[in-house]
Parts: sequence; C-alpha cells; structure tokens
Amino acid sequence: MSNIIDNQILNQELVKNVDPDLQPTKQRIMDPLSYAASFMGGCVSIGTFSMGASLIGILTVPQAILAMVIGCLVIAVALVLIGNCGHKYGIPYTVQLRSSFGTTGVKLPGFLRGIPAIIWFGYQSWVGAGAINSCLKILFGFDNLPVIYALFTILQVALAIKGFSSIKWLENISCVFIIGILIYMLYVVKTQFAVEIGAVFADVKGSWGLPFWAATTSFLGIYSTMIINASDYSRNVKEKVGPTMTGSLYTVAILPVTLFMGLIGLLVTAATGNSDPVVVFSTTMGSKVLTVVTLLFIAFAQVTTNVLNNIVPPAYVLMESFHLKWSHSTIAVGLLSVCCFPWKLVTSDSAAGLSLFTKVYSAFLGPIFAVMVVDYYILRKKKLDINHMYDKQGPFKGINWAAVIAIIAGSLCSLVVVDLSWYVSLIPTGIIYYLLMKYMKSAKSFRTGTVFTEK
Repeated sequence: MSNIIDNQILNQELVKNVDPDLQPTKQRIMDPLSYAASFMGGCVSIGTFSMGASLIGILTVPQAILAMVIGCLVIAVALVLIGNCGHKYGIPYTVQLRSSFGTTGVKLPGFLRGIPAIIWFGYQSWVGAGAINSCLKILFGFDNLPVIYALFTILQVALAIKGFSSIKWLENISCVFIIGILIYMLYVVKTQFAVEIGAVFADVKGSWGLPFWAATTSFLGIYSTMIINASDYSRNVKEKVGPTMTGSLYTVAILPVTLFMGLIGLLVTAATGNSDPVVVFSTTMGSKVLTVVTLLFIAFAQVTTNVLNNIVPPAYVLMESFHLKWSHSTIAVGLLSVCCFPWKLVTSDSAAGLSLFTKVYSAFLGPIFAVMVVDYYILRKKKLDINHMYDKQGPFKGINWAAVIAIIAGSLCSLVVVDLSWYVSLIPTGIIYYLLMKYMKSAKSFRTGTVFTEK
C-alpha cells in the first residue's frame, strides 16, 4: 500500500519500521481556531516573565513593549518559513532536517533543539509545582514541594503521551481562561504597585541601541527553540490553511500573551524586587481566593506551555536518535528535566542568568534556522522527494558537512555579539551554506538527491 503526499507516492517499504509518529501525518486535526489556541496556551511562559524582569533599569516601559512586539513579529514570520515544509509534506522537524543535515547529521540540530527544551521543561515544572504547593499550603496547610514537583511532572508527561489530540483540547479550553487571568494580573500589578513602579522607572533613560535590540533577542530567544521545529506543529494543521493565515494566527496568539507576561514580569519585579512569580503573587494579591486562582493559573500555564513546546520536540528527537517509541521518549524527557536541577534556576538572582542562557542557545539555533531556510526555499524551491526523505540508504545518508560547517561558523559569529546572537548568525550562515552546497564534493549527493536548482 502507498500514501499520496503532495502528488507523490510514499513507498511503504521505506517506513515499515518507522514509528507512525515520525511518518507523514495522515489526519490533520487542527483548524485555524484550534491552532491559534494551541499557540496562545503554549506561549504562556514564565520564562517571558523572567525576560521582562531582566529589563529593569535598562529600558523604559514603552521601549520594553516595542521590543516585545518586534520579537513577536519576527517569531511569526520565522514560524511560517520553517513550518511550510511540515504543513506541505506532513513531516516532523527531525525528518525535515534530513535534506540539509543528512540522516545521521540530524542528531546535531536535534540535540541543540532538545536540550534547551528539556531545561525549560524542568524550570517551568518547578515553578508550576511551587504554585500548586502554595495553594495547598493556603487551603489545607500541606507543604511538600518535592512531592508536588514529582507528581506535576508525571501529570504533564501523561498528558503528552496521548499526543496532539489531547494537546488540542487542553489548549482550546485554556486560552480564554489564560487571557482573562493575564488581564486581571496586569490590572492588579498596575493598581497595587503604581507608586513603586513610578519610582523605579522615573530615572530610567532607556536606549534605542544595542540594549534595545538585545531585548528583542531575549524575547525572540524564548521561542527560538519553537521556531526551528515549527513543522512538528504545522503538520497537524488542515491543508487549506495557507501561509498568510498561519502567520496571522501566530501573531494573534503569541503577541498578546507575550506582552502581558513580559509586562507583568517587568512591573511586578520592579515593584517588589522579586522575580519569582510564585512568591510575588502568593503574597501580594490581597485575597485568599484571588491568590489561589492566580497561583492555579501559573501552574496551569506551565502545563499548556510544557506539553506543546518542551515535551513534543525533544521527544521526537529522542525517537529519531535512539529509535524509541513516543511514550518512552516523553517519559525520558520528564526524567532528564529533573536532572537539570530546576530548583537552582528559580532563585531571586536567576533572571539575568536565564536571559544570558537564552541568548547563548539562540546563537546555535539561529544558524540552524538559516540552513533550513536556504536549503528548502533557495536550493530546493520547496520541492522534496518524500521517498528520499525516508530512505536511510538513499542520497541523504550520512552527514552533510556543508550544513555542519555552516552552523559552526554562524554560531561563532553569534557568540562575538551574544546580545544579538540570533540576528547576527543568519546572513553568514546562509551564505556559507549556499556556497558550500554549490561547490563541496561531499555535498554532491545532497544536491542531486532531490530537486536542487542549479544556476
């Protein structure tokens, strides 16, 4: 039997030993509304709270808002560019990489994507568990954060094991609740801490130079992991949803959530001097009921973000690299997240460190993005032979050293100006990859393995 994909017939012999989750999507379950809801829920990141907190004393409030807007618009465009391949061919990120990195070479960009996701999963699980623990302490006097953290991590892994069908409904239900609570939280912060906030920002001059663009990199960097595996999400969107509509959905979903979370982090940390959202909102809401509702929101937000952004991508990477089943991969992600010692990351002085961490790993993810875009749009003109993509002994066998060299060179350029890491890497990486693919003998099979436009 064969499947028709983009007018191509997929040879079932090539995928008979491939896990169904890594094969082209057979059923598209995401309509535009569900897709927007999934990103709205998936982008409620406590990391955004921390990025906002890191701007205190650097930018004015209007400058911080503009930096968030620019970062979100860049994210939306980048998601469309990378996600087109997954939407068109129904393939996940780890398979998409084969045309540019090779069937063996995909391990490098796979792990560069997976490691930050696992760290964020651990960090956000600890924050969510802290919120639940605070609720239980307020309501019942129960206080055992390590146990709550373990149970909370298990819950998220269990939800992810059921795949995108459970993720779809989780995000659909959560999106309205999330926006409502975010609006309320921002209102409380503005009214309760108006005097303190005014005092903190009274002497802030701000900057339109490097610090401003570094701030856009910080907010962009939070989602730079999500950008390069956009196909893991877009492959589930119904076929008739085009790039323009998809880009609009990304913007509508990501921008308001990022603005609310970033501003809350910026303002509440400026007022209280504490960047831990659980501590802040468990002591400042002024009402037991409102405190419990807000803390439950923080916990729920971690679930929606982690399941979509921090479990699915590294799980696919582990499946590809170690031939694991989906369920085993998601469990492995949960266990690895504990090994990152997330309780060390959620400290009063962690905001600046997390910002630096985001910029550093963006230095590696920007070059991967550039290679993928040049390979798919410029070299292959969006035309792939789906059978070559799944043929482990075919033209994409091994490692494409042109891609490896290009991302190393691009990453080195990024690290020279780490504050602008993602932006700085794009053009050098793209040019180097294009030239190497044209002239390297070792890239010959990758040029001839699928449609490659020679000039």
